[in-house]
Amino acid sequence: MATVLLLRHGRTTSNATGELAGRRPAELDETGRAQAARAGERLRALPLAGVVTSPLVRCRQTVELALPGVEPTVDDGLIECGYGDWEGRPLNELAKEPLWKVVQQHPSAAIFPNGEAMAEMSARAVATIRRWDAKVTAEHGPEAVWLACSHGDVIKAIVADALGLHLDEFQRIVADPASVSAITYTPTRPFVVRVNDTGDLSHLVPEKPKAGAEVSSDAAVGGGAGA
Repeated sequence: MATVLLLRHGRTTSNATGELAGRRPAELDETGRAQAARAGERLRALPLAGVVTSPLVRCRQTVELALPGVEPTVDDGLIECGYGDWEGRPLNELAKEPLWKVVQQHPSAAIFPNGEAMAEMSARAVATIRRWDAKVTAEHGPEAVWLACSHGDVIKAIVADALGLHLDEFQRIVADPASVSAITYTPTRPFVVRVNDTGDLSHLVPEKPKAGAEVSSDAAVGGGAGA
């Protein structure tokens, strides 16, 4: 199957002030715009077979700055978690809420008032990525690389699923602004090849398989030789 690059949007005005933006229209600040541009310097070296993004403005701005001239496909399945009544409130205030400990320690049980359950967010995000990955693979082959721009908790949930982790462990994963996490899906298991990365991405383009060779789901015993 193909390789998906999960790009988190750059820093926003809400990130800078310590507010939970959620699905509010928070835009990139100056730092976030610079982060998106730097991410683009790495991404433009890759033969991306497709670009999909969350509908929120901060993701669309990130893709526009990183990949000028590319028209991404918008998919609501990649939208931020619906934090409901928590949206727009300061994080240091939310940390005093009883639900905060649930979000930190048992997120699979967290349901935001007038919002979305974290388990629902995880399920629809993973389903969206797997659906797009199957589509890209069918159209461009198993060596294809494609990009999905989304949000921190969404990306962490997708990575946790690929690692075989319960959602209650997803807070152990970090997805910084404008970072890239990469997952290669195969017929029987995903391989997580990058997490929270801000370095060179060129080796993530898989080599074209030899004629007649099958896509392998086997892990390299001993760790392998790398790219």
